[in-house]
Amino acid sequence: MHELLLINISGPDKPGLTSKITEVLARYNVPVLDIGQSVIHNHLSLGMLIEVPKASASAPILKDLLFTAHTLKLEIEFSPISTRDYHKWVGEQGKPRYLLSLLGRKITSEHLERVTTLVASHGFNIDTINRLSGRLPLKDEGDSGKTKACIEFSLRGAPANEEQFRTEMLAITDSLGIDIAFQEDNIFRRTRRLVVFDMDSTLITSEVIDELAKEAGSGELVAAITEQAMRGELDFTESLKKRVGTLAGLEESTLQKVAERLQLTEGAEHLFYNLHRLGFKTAILSGGFTYFGRYLQKKLNIDYVFANELEIVDGKMTGNVIGQVVDGKRKAELLEQIAATENIRLEQTVAVGDGANDLPMLGKAGLGIAFRAKPIVRETAKQAISTLGLDAILYLMGFRDRDALAV
Repeated sequence: MHELLLINISGPDKPGLTSKITEVLARYNVPVLDIGQSVIHNHLSLGMLIEVPKASASAPILKDLLFTAHTLKLEIEFSPISTRDYHKWVGEQGKPRYLLSLLGRKITSEHLERVTTLVASHGFNIDTINRLSGRLPLKDEGDSGKTKACIEFSLRGAPANEEQFRTEMLAITDSLGIDIAFQEDNIFRRTRRLVVFDMDSTLITSEVIDELAKEAGSGELVAAITEQAMRGELDFTESLKKRVGTLAGLEESTLQKVAERLQLTEGAEHLFYNLHRLGFKTAILSGGFTYFGRYLQKKLNIDYVFANELEIVDGKMTGNVIGQVVDGKRKAELLEQIAATENIRLEQTVAVGDGANDLPMLGKAGLGIAFRAKPIVRETAKQAISTLGLDAILYLMGFRDRDALAV
């Protein structure tokens, strides 16, 4: 008859503790069926499920473990596990697994309580909890307002109603000012290779067409049309033509003037630096204009740029766009095209955008992220980031702050 024991060990951490414990088990040739260890602020928590060999009795093993733990100043507990419970646990390993990421400037106990209550109410088990972000400043140390915090939960199970689960997640983000991302834990999550971005209000903080319109004296009219288009209230192509039409007669030199005052979104440089050092391909897929896409391409070392070409004759804008308009449908097509060119599966792609015209590519990508997006986009996209900068995307791809390099 099998004798299964769950061993829980805790106490101050130091090098060699795990080897001392396993040395005792090795002396008795004990099979280890499961093991897990974590250290939080130099405090060790170690758990092992062991099977006591038939030729051995558990008493001498437990005695030696107790003595070893005492000499190491560790607490140790033993719990018998029935064969039935063990097989039940094994059966649960085949359940779907998901990752829930909690993101914000800081994470509080209220945030954790609301999220874990939601998780439990939908039948998930929490297997592990990991902090992906670095150390946060203490209250008396102050901060710049640009702190980042991310806690990742590994969940086992499947929600009976995923739509309802996501609706309740969105309600928490609205009420507490945090972000919650929920994605399947699969092989593709760890093998992303291509990241594509919208440009205006995503890579940069402004809408270029609005900036050009200010120079042309049509700022208020164009800003209103832009806002309607981004909310999905107007057809993108028609709205683009209307807005560009107001630029007729604007000097070509205005493009450089506007480009020089563009502001990169928080975290953009840090994100691109790390994406490229890790071998990712990157692209701009924009309903904006090629001139500004090329400007950012040089600044951030971006691999591909697809945007709209402004027609310029005799040094002035004509108010027309040349060639095929890069609208929502075209963005999704370009995502597929680049992935095929690079021999990358769509499941390995990431798309980031803020407007309604980004939804097709967000839906097509393996990981679609609505970034500081309009309400309709945030509610439709599976993932959304509103509280942090662009580099928070690294968290959703599984990277920790300690993995990243500063620019």
